[in-house]
Amino acid sequence: METKVLSSGIRHSNLPESYVRPESERPRLSEVSLCEDVPVIDLGSPDRTQTVRHIGEACRCYGLFQVINHGVPLEAVNKMAEVASEFFKLPVEEKLKLYSDDPSKTMRLSTSFNVNKEKVHNWRDYLRLHCYPLEKYVPEWPSNPPSFKEIVRNYCIQVRELGFRIEEYISESLGLEKDHIKNVLGQQGQHMAVNFYPPCPEPELTYGLPGHTDPNALTILLQDLQVSGLQALKDGKWVAINPQPNAFVINLGDQLQALSNGIYKSVWHRAVVNTDNPRLSVASFLCPEDHALISPAKPLTQDGCAAIYRDFTYAEYYSKFWGRNLDQEHCLELFKA
Repeated sequence: METKVLSSGIRHSNLPESYVRPESERPRLSEVSLCEDVPVIDLGSPDRTQTVRHIGEACRCYGLFQVINHGVPLEAVNKMAEVASEFFKLPVEEKLKLYSDDPSKTMRLSTSFNVNKEKVHNWRDYLRLHCYPLEKYVPEWPSNPPSFKEIVRNYCIQVRELGFRIEEYISESLGLEKDHIKNVLGQQGQHMAVNFYPPCPEPELTYGLPGHTDPNALTILLQDLQVSGLQALKDGKWVAINPQPNAFVINLGDQLQALSNGIYKSVWHRAVVNTDNPRLSVASFLCPEDHALISPAKPLTQDGCAAIYRDFTYAEYYSKFWGRNLDQEHCLELFKA
């Protein structure tokens, strides 16, 4: 019987058939080059105007950037990485108590992306947590490791504040009031995916996650410093985004592409795996509240620029996103005006 999770401690000598991608969909790892010029933005700079300009350029050209001097204490980041690693080292019976393949659950351990719908699985396990409001969700989080709730709670608070600051910079870079994005998105939800990619016997044949865009507004990614695996699509080619010390990777999600009327791009990205080492990443997602009406700002639809997307609520978008395969066409295409 196939185990429900890959993080069972069993090393596979061959890739199970259900993970093998068709020839045309494989990662072609030898063709991927390192992205030498991914923007690294210093949020500690006293020159706000310059920071706003740099963020605007990154959003327009890449859809992602890295931030340093971001204000999240190094201790909080290190503890988060440690407790995530401890969690995935727990005995498999302990982890399986939390297993579910129901995407509507607010706390679950699962594997791949949507195991009930997809034809080919992805080489990853993940712990999915809802994180806001904390008093509602923390009680259902794992109690093992014992320090898990307190460490993750503290990390969530810090990352949320960082996300709000970045949304202000993005608003200003579009020529809008700094609170515009926050006002449109309402009382933002917050989720976390703690991703674990075990060593893989044949990384050329599969993905940790295939190419996709994020359905939310903003993603704050803590990468594994020892093992790279994040790749982004730039000018039609996949490039590797190597981790920087003490940095977060910031991804724009589909909601910011719609809000910016397509000026900024939700970045296509994927996770690849390797033969030798496990890789861990922690993705924190800021999401509009369900009833938030996603609509481009008025100044961005003037001077002959029509709205590219029709107005929609986040709840409508999210249900469409989860009802399809991760690597199908861009979900935003379904919302074209």
